[in-house]
Amino acid sequence: MNIPAQPFGFDLDLAHAALVIIDMQRDFVEPGGFGETLGNDVSLLQAIVPACQAVLQAWRRAGGLVVHTREAHRPDLSDCPPAKRLRGNPSLRIGDEGPMGRILVAGEPGNQIIDTLAPLPGEIVLDKPGKGAFYATPLQNLLEQAGVTQLVFMGVTTEVCVQTSMREANDRGYDCLLLEDCTESYFPHFKAAALEMVRAQGAIVGWTAPSAALLPALAPR
Repeated sequence: MNIPAQPFGFDLDLAHAALVIIDMQRDFVEPGGFGETLGNDVSLLQAIVPACQAVLQAWRRAGGLVVHTREAHRPDLSDCPPAKRLRGNPSLRIGDEGPMGRILVAGEPGNQIIDTLAPLPGEIVLDKPGKGAFYATPLQNLLEQAGVTQLVFMGVTTEVCVQTSMREANDRGYDCLLLEDCTESYFPHFKAAALEMVRAQGAIVGWTAPSAALLPALAPR
């Protein structure tokens, strides 16, 4: 089905598509997490949760493949280079003890996906040590095994992990659609710029569309 999108329609083939939900984790979305310790207003990210939930539920009903990612590091931080851990001047750094356990460490409470978007048994859940969903993960192999050629993206933040993952996907030959009201940044102007970058020059990275344009394609027939 053709989805009204920018810069032109996106031909969705649900049988060969996956919904990729990037880093909708407590540490980024909820008060008291890593995002807030960096001085960010997490309410901006919380605002997209209802739209994300609506798409996820519709995608599941339609029988589509779902992929969840979490930015997560090993407890010994052996997969977190100093260039990442020591960047900026936060009150807490990756691996430090925070209100929800150790920051961005696999298995800690804050590292979990928020309850309203929690994975179901059988859905793919990937811990990624980098910003991109393909770096140091089995994502590409899993998608190839499932015959996936298209990716629909949601999650946070638009200009960092979402855009990085889309660029990685584009380089690997996937057609990508980003749902505009299902992604957000702590800096709204960064989101606006990232959307423009993604769809510039004839969808150089991918397409963008509101979730309302996708939902009819997922409705029962």
